[in-house]
Amino acid sequence: MSEAILEPDLPIVDPHHHLWDRPAALIAALPPPKHGFEHIIRKVPRYLLDELLADMKRGHNVKATVYMECGSMYRGRGPAALKPVGETEFVNGIAAMSASGLYGDVLACAGIVGHADCNLGAAVRETLGAHIAAGGGRFRGIRQSASADPDKDVLGPLHRIEGGLYMSPKFREGFAQLAPLGLSFDAWMLEPQLPDLIDLAKAFPETQIILDHVGTPLGIASYAGKREERFPIWKENILALAALPNVAVKLGGLAMVFPGFDSFMAFPPASSETLAAEWKPYIETCIEAFGPQRCMFESNFPVDIGSCDYDVLWNAFKVLAKGASADEKTALFSGTATQIYRLDL
Repeated sequence: MSEAILEPDLPIVDPHHHLWDRPAALIAALPPPKHGFEHIIRKVPRYLLDELLADMKRGHNVKATVYMECGSMYRGRGPAALKPVGETEFVNGIAAMSASGLYGDVLACAGIVGHADCNLGAAVRETLGAHIAAGGGRFRGIRQSASADPDKDVLGPLHRIEGGLYMSPKFREGFAQLAPLGLSFDAWMLEPQLPDLIDLAKAFPETQIILDHVGTPLGIASYAGKREERFPIWKENILALAALPNVAVKLGGLAMVFPGFDSFMAFPPASSETLAAEWKPYIETCIEAFGPQRCMFESNFPVDIGSCDYDVLWNAFKVLAKGASADEKTALFSGTATQIYRLDL
């Protein structure tokens, strides 16, 4: 769907996107596309600098981005604990290409969030140090997903662990290494798991935590038809997280399969107005709870292509923010991301 770009001059820092190149053999090994995630990988097997730049230049004023780990380009050799450092090495190269100015004035991957396994306990400090060294001054923190549910159909091919990760003493021993190094933590988990993040944030008030995808409300598999019923539970946990000053939230990820909105893989694709109407309760609740200074709109591309193109996504966010003041829009679209990820723009 093609739409006129709303507020084309509004500066944007996209704080959450991925880069990947999935070989044909990996695509062929995917299970049948019944969940939705498999559909995204098949639709976008390659998303590197050219594809990212093409999206960022669709009409919105995207000034910079933050890369979010997705298991891309891990080292093929060496100790297992250091294999994720390959992702930072890869992305820092992309960032250097972008920073050369040869591709325009956009600073792609101005901040890098990688992966390290906090289950290593205090030994994860070696991995963190290697990330910092590989990041060329761009490495900002890690993400370690806790996403899990007793119903394995909720996550489909992304079901990799059991629940309770953030409550594990060994995980917390590793997590404690972040703050002394000035690193932040991105948390991806599902809505029923939010109490675990509340507990973690209370236990480590000195660590900056960013909740991804408004906490991933659910409306598929055993949660089908229950999203609205569970909204008050989600809201109560969001209010509890907002009461903790070390937590910020990313406004997005609602174009994924997990919430079960009608817009996912709809044909014809939903308009920005339709998307905004679907997402409004979650976005408005988060902004009201956290305030614009701790909220940031995110693209989550290319994953969110399951519901819309990059330009339509940002139009939807602008529809949702149309009643905000100029200062509030600055925070939501660029300021919070710049501050939380300590970007040098």
